[in-house]
Amino acid sequence: MKEMEQRILKDGNVRAGNVLKVDTFLNHQLDVELLDHVGAEFYRLYKDAGVNKILTIEASGIAIACMTARHFDVPVVFAKKAKSRNLDGELYTSLVKSFTYGKEYNVTVSQKFLGPDDTVLILDDFLADGKAMDGLLDICNQAGAKVAGAGICIEKGFQPGGARLRGQGVRIESLAIVEEMDDTTGTIRFREQ
Repeated sequence: MKEMEQRILKDGNVRAGNVLKVDTFLNHQLDVELLDHVGAEFYRLYKDAGVNKILTIEASGIAIACMTARHFDVPVVFAKKAKSRNLDGELYTSLVKSFTYGKEYNVTVSQKFLGPDDTVLILDDFLADGKAMDGLLDICNQAGAKVAGAGICIEKGFQPGGARLRGQGVRIESLAIVEEMDDTTGTIRFREQ
């Protein structure tokens, strides 16, 4: 999606440690018009996949999922990173290691929101090592839900997650794939799609 690539070049900030900051438009401050275009693009890519639920992980994926759900006219379910008092009943749980935060945590989804009758589109802002995606796929597997695929706003193509998941047969549609980035020059090069 050229619009996503252009916005990354304009407002993205490359930091040491393979970090790409896009907090001015995607995962802290949100450009709602851009997110609506993101939702429309994910709908175009997956409209024939029978999607009846969208699944993401809190917090950065929620806005992307909600804007996409408007186009599909389906509910959003998000995996919670912390078990709160208002989570009741039986839960699906999976252990996830965050690239961004460098720590592990359990994500949970109530069993009443995901089951074998669901065809799920998983959405997230970034795909790097793919550990968050592994957790969400595990939850779908526990639920017996079918996975239509995953929609990713920004994939770090130089990290192993995308290739590994595609090799496992997961359909991954990334709107922008960063092939390389340099924190000393601030340059970003995208994969031709």
